[in-house]
Amino acid sequence: MRIGFVGLGVMGRPMVRNLIAAGHDLSLYRDKGDLDGHQCGSAAEVAERSEVVILMLPDTPDVEGALFGVDGVDESLKPGTLVIDMSSISPSATKTFAKRIEEQGCDYLDAPVSGGEVGAVQATLTVMVGGRPEAFERARPIFEVLGKNITRIGDVGAGQTAKVANQIVVGLTIEAVAEALLFAEAAGADPAVVREALMGGFASSRVLELHGERMVNQTYDPGFRIRLHRKDLSLAVQAAAELNLALPNTAATQQLMNAAIADGDGDLDHSALHKTLRRERS
Repeated sequence: MRIGFVGLGVMGRPMVRNLIAAGHDLSLYRDKGDLDGHQCGSAAEVAERSEVVILMLPDTPDVEGALFGVDGVDESLKPGTLVIDMSSISPSATKTFAKRIEEQGCDYLDAPVSGGEVGAVQATLTVMVGGRPEAFERARPIFEVLGKNITRIGDVGAGQTAKVANQIVVGLTIEAVAEALLFAEAAGADPAVVREALMGGFASSRVLELHGERMVNQTYDPGFRIRLHRKDLSLAVQAAAELNLALPNTAATQQLMNAAIADGDGDLDHSALHKTLRRERS
């Protein structure tokens, strides 16, 4: 399949490697030139060469610029092209972007992922998809190269909604684990031993397993950066306001991430909320 890929960052690069290994013909924009694909000079050129265009970008304005800015994807779209946005962005903006793309006779899926860099490298990402069933089935072979847990949530925007929900759960769980381990340490218990004990009980989770170990060792190399997770929780708080919904603990965790970023830790792994709480205690 002729696939265009816009966004060759921490997640995008290993995803492209897996697609190339699966035999797909890749056209790439903003690559360093060390991947085995056609190097394009613009997102428009990517669209011109491709039957499927995938975007993997940091935030809503980045996706909007890649799609509709100067030399954007929409300038070269051919009817029938499938556009898949695998970024994590605003659900409401996603619906607007999809409408504009569909007006050009193309299909649009929002398909954000969970699993981090490790999941991208190992092709074990969770893929949460919004869009028409026919478009989803067309994209399924691509998703099966990139991930293991692939679910069509509903219509366009539903994938982004599911990703925001995912980030709420992950963010609040990281904060809870950080508080628990900091409490154990302050009370005179060995947090490493406490973590091992908790792993055998109802408190056990992947966050306690992976990020709890990072907290115990105080090693916070990303991973998934705090500044990106803060962006996702900001999307949650914004969407909740639009829905007249209170998410008090999400808002509190967002504020803790704000503090981490203000302290210069925005590019550390989100497990570094433990470091932020430790600093607040001292």
